[in-house]
Amino acid sequence: MTNQSTIDKLIEMRLTAMADAFRIQMDDPAMKEVPFEDRFGMLVDVEYCNRKNNRLKRLIRQAEFEQPDASIAAIDYHSGRKLNKALINRLATCEYITEYRNIFITGATGSGKTYMACAFGMEACKHYYSVRYVRLPDLLLDLQAARDNGTFSTVLKKYTKPIVLIIDEWLLLKLTEAEARNLFELIHKRRKKSSTIFCSQFRESEWYQQICDGESTLADAIMDRISYDSYKIDIESVDPSKDLSMREVYGLDPAMAK
Repeated sequence: MTNQSTIDKLIEMRLTAMADAFRIQMDDPAMKEVPFEDRFGMLVDVEYCNRKNNRLKRLIRQAEFEQPDASIAAIDYHSGRKLNKALINRLATCEYITEYRNIFITGATGSGKTYMACAFGMEACKHYYSVRYVRLPDLLLDLQAARDNGTFSTVLKKYTKPIVLIIDEWLLLKLTEAEARNLFELIHKRRKKSSTIFCSQFRESEWYQQICDGESTLADAIMDRISYDSYKIDIESVDPSKDLSMREVYGLDPAMAK
C-alpha cells in the first residue's frame, strides 16, 4: 500500500516516468540487492532523461521546420557542390548562437539552402535553444496584418523571442517601404540578442537593391545590422553543366526545399 501511495504521489507531481521506473523496480527481485542510493539515482536519471526528451520534441514541434528530418550528418559533400565542411561542422556546435552572430546561406533554387538551414536549426534544438522557421513572404504578411490591426508589438515578439530565427526566401521579391520598415523593427530588436539564419537565392552583394531598390536609408540600416560578423555559406556548383538538384539527392518532394 505504501508503494502504491508513493506511485500515486509521483504521478500527482507529474513525475510519471519516475513512477513507472519505481513500479518496475518494485516488481524486479534483483533490485532488492541494489543500494537505495543507486536505486534512487536510477529513478532520477529516468525522469531527467524523459523530461529532456520531451523538451527536445517540444522545441522541434514549435520550430515548424520546413524539413524536420534535416540533419548535419546527412549533408552530402560529394554532390558536385562547393561546401566548406569545416565551417559547417563548426556552426553545428552552435557557437555562433552564443556569439549572437548570423548565418547567410545563398545559392540557386534546389541547391539545398533550406535543408542546411533546418539542419542548423535542428542542432540548435538539440542544444535546447528555441528555434522558429518562417518564409519571408509569410513573415511580411504577418507583420503588416499586425500593424493594421494594432497588434504589431505582440506579433513582433513571436519572431524576436526565438533564440534562432530561420528566414527562408530572403529578399526573393523586392521590399516596399512599408515592408522594409516592419522588417527593420524585427532585425533591430534581434540584433546582439539572438541569431538569424537567412536563406536567399541572391548573393549578399545583391541584397541592397532588393530593399526598396537600394534608395531608402532602410536598406543601409537593415544591411548594417545583419551583415556584420555574419558567417557566409555560398552554395556553388563545381560543374553547373552536371548540376543535380538537392531535392533529388535527398529524395525530397520537388515542391519543397529551396
